[in-house]
Amino acid sequence: MRARQIVLDTETTGLDPAQGHRIIEIGCVELVNRRHTERRFHTYLQPDRLIDAEAVRVHGITNQRLANEPRFPEIVEALLDFVREAELIIHNAPFDLGFLNHELRLCGRGQIALEQLCAVEDTLLLARQRHPGQRNNLDALCKRYNIDNSQRTLHGALLDAEILADLYLAMTRQQSSMFERDSGNAPTLARGGEARETRAVRNRPALAVPRADAEEAAAHARYLELLDQSSGGQCVWKRLEAP
Repeated sequence: MRARQIVLDTETTGLDPAQGHRIIEIGCVELVNRRHTERRFHTYLQPDRLIDAEAVRVHGITNQRLANEPRFPEIVEALLDFVREAELIIHNAPFDLGFLNHELRLCGRGQIALEQLCAVEDTLLLARQRHPGQRNNLDALCKRYNIDNSQRTLHGALLDAEILADLYLAMTRQQSSMFERDSGNAPTLARGGEARETRAVRNRPALAVPRADAEEAAAHARYLELLDQSSGGQCVWKRLEAP
C-alpha cells in the first residue's frame, strides 16, 4: 500500500468506449497515510456526443448541463499531475480505466496508460474476495459496512469517490483512528486546479465505528488471559492493555 492514494470515479455517456461513449465527469479524493486530505480533483466534461437516456437516468447529467464544460484535452495535464505515482482506488477498475485510457488515446496521449503511472486497487475484486456470492455494488457494500450513502439519490463521480474512500477504509481498517477526518466541505480542483464548489461535496455523518460492549470486552479479557497462560506470560496484547 502506498502512502498516497487517490479514490477515483467517473460518469460516462454510456457503457462502452468502443462504441464512442465518453467521460462526462471525473471525481478524485486524496488519502495520505489512510487519512482524508482536503485535496480533490473534480470536473465535468463536454463529451461532444449525446448521452444515452439510460445513463441520464443513472446520474442525472444532461447534454444541456455540459454545454459550457471543458473537453478532456483541456484538463488532462491537471488530472495526470494529480494522480501520478499514487495508488488508484477504483470500484470496478477496468470500467473507469478503460474510459480514461480511451480519452488519453483520443487526445494524442495513447502512449500513456494510467496503469503505468499508478498502482491500482480494485475494490470490487476486494469485495468479491471477502464476500463471495453476495452483492458487492457500492450501495450493498455501504449497507454492509454501515457507510452513510443517504445523499446518493443519483450517481455522481465526486460523491461516489467520497463514499468509496470511506468504504475502502472500512473494508481495510486496522484501528478507529484511521477514520478521523474533517467534516467540513473540502475544496475541489478542476480545470487545471482552481477551487470550485460542486453539488457532490456534502456534510455526511461521521463514519460509524462499532465499540465492544461489556460482554464482548469481558470475553476478550478472558481470551487474553488464556493466551497469556498458554504462552508462559508472553501475551503481547495483554501487556499492551495493562493500565
